[in-house]
Amino acid sequence: MNTRSLLFRLSCAAALAIAIALSLAAFGLRSIFNQEIERRAASELGQIVVALAGQVKIDANGTPSLEAPMSDPRFEKPYGGLYWQISNGDNRARSRSLWDYSLTVPAAQHGDTRWTTDLAGPDHAKLLAVVQTIAVASPSGSDVRLQLVAALDRTDLAKSQQYLFRLLLLSLSALGLILIVAMSIFIRLALRPFDELGRGLRRIHAGSSRSLDGRFPNEVQPVVNDLNRLIAFQDAALERAKTHAADLAHGLKTPLAVLGAVARQARHDDSHELADPIDEQILLMGKQVDRVLARARAGVSAALSRGAIPVAPVADKIVRALRRLPDDRGLQWDCDVAGDVSFPGDEGDLTEILANLLDNARKWAATRVRLTVMQTGDHTLLRVEDDGPGLQTEQMQTIGRGQRWDETLPGTGFGLAITRDLAEAYRGRIELERSALGGLSVAVIVPRPA
Repeated sequence: MNTRSLLFRLSCAAALAIAIALSLAAFGLRSIFNQEIERRAASELGQIVVALAGQVKIDANGTPSLEAPMSDPRFEKPYGGLYWQISNGDNRARSRSLWDYSLTVPAAQHGDTRWTTDLAGPDHAKLLAVVQTIAVASPSGSDVRLQLVAALDRTDLAKSQQYLFRLLLLSLSALGLILIVAMSIFIRLALRPFDELGRGLRRIHAGSSRSLDGRFPNEVQPVVNDLNRLIAFQDAALERAKTHAADLAHGLKTPLAVLGAVARQARHDDSHELADPIDEQILLMGKQVDRVLARARAGVSAALSRGAIPVAPVADKIVRALRRLPDDRGLQWDCDVAGDVSFPGDEGDLTEILANLLDNARKWAATRVRLTVMQTGDHTLLRVEDDGPGLQTEQMQTIGRGQRWDETLPGTGFGLAITRDLAEAYRGRIELERSALGGLSVAVIVPRPA
């Protein structure tokens, strides 16, 4: 996925935020659960202390004992993890689970209050203990103070805590996955107007639309309105530029016509040294005007992205027109034009390109002209070849725009210059090389819009 994508960035940010929030929740809930497990364990130990206090008795020797054994089987298993102890100085009673180990309770001033502490247990175990001191009547009638202790191995507590933590992690992981999926769906729905905006812009670039249609959220609608105004302004500005270029061409026609009349009058007066330069300059000026108009028209069409047109009908029309020329010389015309190939631009520009290339090939060809139009990847290729004398590699590299190649044939050499200008206006290029037919091969390669 593109790292510059807004969807990718928002999804990563949401996933990171969810992960951080659930991690904090996991450690917070773990702390709460651990405290609650210890509280419940201490409460159960307190109930055991109460049960011990209800069953303890003192014999004639002052030794404490229980009237009935405790019901939990862990008290009978050596080092079973649950212990009790009753002590009166040197006399004490303890659960079988303690075996021969005696619990040592630190001295503390709690009176008869029940309190919780940590003790060292058998086999280096750490115990959670609840301690309480009570007074019990002895057979002699005096009160004897006894210390009651109920203790639980913390290893059992840790196992319970780890088990709950694993369940918590599984639950939070599932919740995190659900939240990430839900957030991704939410973000995609939130970005859907931008997807529609992108599709609208692609339609504009493809030439199938000249405005962004549809209803957008209030946060996006101002951008859409501004883009539509900008597109409308661009269309109007380009149309005005096209109109101004046409007006300029029409404005030059009258002065050129006057100059032509002056040249004819000079030739009528036998002033050929004056008439010939005037005619030459008139012809050059006319070709320059044609070239500028073609480039301006191509620039407008390329900028407006008016869509693509099929090449086959245009090529067929131009070839038929050239065949009807009186100086066709019976040339063989080979046209290999795929029916589905289109030109990403204006029909007038395509006509100008093909007419220039085919007319130039017709002038130089000996017997044959070949036109090939195909799709190459994401480009449209127009290739015109002839079997004429062609050009040397050095000549191809040194030909400048508008430079004449041979004074013996009519024309000023602006045909290829105009073709090159049109190709560059569509971000394409023109390539000259030796043809397999023996003459010149001219290829115009124009990229197709994405």
